[in-house]
Amino acid sequence: MNLPLFIARRIYSDKGDKRQVSRPAIRIAIVGVAIGLAVMIITVCVVLGFKHTIRDKVAGFGGHIQVYNIMKYSDSDLHTIVLSDSLRNAMLSLPGTKHLQRFTYSQGLLKTDDDFLGVMFKGVGSDFDDTFLQENLISGNIPQFSDSTSRYELLLSKMIADKLKLKTGDKVFAYFISDENVKTRKYTVAGIYQTNMTRFDETLCFTDIYAANRLNGWDDDHCSGIEVTVNDLTHLDETANAFVDHINRMSDGHGNMMLSQTIYDLYPNVFTWLELLDINVWIILVLMVCVAGFTMISGLLIIILERTQMIGILKALGARNKTIRKTFLWFSVFIIGQGMLWGNILGIGIVLLQQYTGFVTLDPQVYYVSEAPMELNLPLILLIDLVTLLVCVFVLIAPSYLVSHIHPAKSMRYE
Repeated sequence: MNLPLFIARRIYSDKGDKRQVSRPAIRIAIVGVAIGLAVMIITVCVVLGFKHTIRDKVAGFGGHIQVYNIMKYSDSDLHTIVLSDSLRNAMLSLPGTKHLQRFTYSQGLLKTDDDFLGVMFKGVGSDFDDTFLQENLISGNIPQFSDSTSRYELLLSKMIADKLKLKTGDKVFAYFISDENVKTRKYTVAGIYQTNMTRFDETLCFTDIYAANRLNGWDDDHCSGIEVTVNDLTHLDETANAFVDHINRMSDGHGNMMLSQTIYDLYPNVFTWLELLDINVWIILVLMVCVAGFTMISGLLIIILERTQMIGILKALGARNKTIRKTFLWFSVFIIGQGMLWGNILGIGIVLLQQYTGFVTLDPQVYYVSEAPMELNLPLILLIDLVTLLVCVFVLIAPSYLVSHIHPAKSMRYE
């Protein structure tokens, strides 16, 4: 029989103990652990949800990997590549590659009777995955994008639509200015989306890749680049390295040298900003563990002092200091466990409440989201629970040595 565990369980389950100091100290310790753990769970879930939400929004506009002409950054001219069947098959054969889609950029000017706005037209074809835009569509519908014909339909962001006072079904003229002439096209607003990603929403609208190629004076098989979606983002580096080995600085068959980059390379400012959040998370985790640990230390010291007579009796009966220390450490584990139970209920409850109600709102102009995103990661929560338990028990080892300084004869006369 484990004597320290047995004694600790009897002390913890003794509901008739009306000690005026130890019981409040135990409650304070439980509350301290519960609040600290709940704050840690909420913090981690918020940061995970925020990082993954922003990452998915950026990927929704450009895929996980982009392949384009290596001359893209050499001058201001538009450079193309050609996605042949052999190149497509070669890319799809690389590990982790899930989907490929072509895109063509064309700069233009949208003009209404009252206003005008310079925008970037992104031409996409029938291979375009519109899942992301469907999730963020607020009005109208997604056009049936084509690479062989054009219905001259536009998908605008809410930011552009508000600036130009456009709504679904409205007609708008687009002007494309080049060194040779000015081309005019009349578009119909088919749908309006809103992602709250200002850097994209304020300039980007979607149309057929066929129309974009015609405006640029390109052949139908040409494009500005290729967007690649991977199966698992946790293995993005592996897929990116495969593209570097097999695609980078290779020719597309028409003499165009290719270069590939991940979304982390293309948008370093966004992801560097997100990485800074990890520092805040570590600071909060350390502070909350310290709060829980110091609360338990003070509670344990109070409990030991109030149990001085019991300690003296146990020593008089032959109990060793090690046995008594283990008894109080087990007693602390029970207290920590109860605090962790309430902390998990509180933390996970708030996360689920936010997921289903969105009661915590944010300014989308600053945070790119209108509600605080929270992602429930149960393995990570279990890891936080385990680390919290181990750290709290570890910091209690030193205070538990107080029992070795209690003399049996004196302690049994202690009031």
